[in-house]
Amino acid sequence: MNSDTLTGTANTLGGKIKEGVGAALGDKQIEAEGRADQATGTVQQTIGDARDAVEDTIRPVVDYARQFMRERPFTAAALGGVLGIAIINTLRGK
Repeated sequence: MNSDTLTGTANTLGGKIKEGVGAALGDKQIEAEGRADQATGTVQQTIGDARDAVEDTIRPVVDYARQFMRERPFTAAALGGVLGIAIINTLRGK
């Protein structure tokens, strides 16, 4: 869980409280601000969840690539050269 997820959860909770207070007092502006805070919190939570998902997916791949390069440096260099040539040829349109 990262800071975006925590901040989003706090904003959502604060928005619910603010909306409830606005409804209890009959103040439509406070109630609307509460709904806006909830929407902001939901967006922040979604961003935090996406960051966590990317981190959980990408981290093992990066770790595997680092381990491969340490164990087989010449193979990794050759593979990098082949990929570089393929990218250059793709960009040149061949």
